[in-house]
Amino acid sequence: MIKIIIADDHPIVRDGLRSALDSIENFHVIGVAVNGVEALNLIKSDPPDLLLTDISMPEMNGIDLTREVTKKYPDVKVIILSMHENDAYINNALQAGAHGYLLKDSEKAELNNAIERVVAGEKYFSKSVSQILVNGLYNKPGENGEDQQDVTGISKRELEVLEMIALGLSNKEIAGKLFLSIRTVDAHRYNIMQKLKVKNTAEMIKTAVKMKLIEF
Repeated sequence: MIKIIIADDHPIVRDGLRSALDSIENFHVIGVAVNGVEALNLIKSDPPDLLLTDISMPEMNGIDLTREVTKKYPDVKVIILSMHENDAYINNALQAGAHGYLLKDSEKAELNNAIERVVAGEKYFSKSVSQILVNGLYNKPGENGEDQQDVTGISKRELEVLEMIALGLSNKEIAGKLFLSIRTVDAHRYNIMQKLKVKNTAEMIKTAVKMKLIEF
């Protein structure tokens, strides 16, 4: 059972999400909050597996809430569900520690899929969010204005896996397309992260784009 807390200051959205998620057999909404402060109190009393939060809320917004949750409750996964569709909000959410970012017009099936994948340890961004993220980083210079050098040692197969990860495919989906085991895909993902010297999927995609290993 996946325990979920929802934070959103709009009653219709909040109640609609609770009803929709509680109708899923493996999901259980254990609390709802109207702002970040209230959400933190709920998490303190009964930590969920996942926090689903809006960005624009009174008292404490979703970005600050995500940052606090990441710091104090690292085992709690966070998905941002927002109407904001620009790279500033998306990048701020990622820097705060969000594990996923979806737009509020996402289909119920996509939200369900995102929750399951994030709780399983993956990152999830809706397709439009992934595109915005990549477009905002593409062709940026490296640190101190210097161009990033090409990374050596990444195999052709690892590049294929990297491209599919950037497109938002899950390990299971990648395994199916490349006729590999999920364990092999996991190993490729780990090796790529080691070679790029990154700690998570979001950093891996950003670095790969900066180094022009992948293009969109």
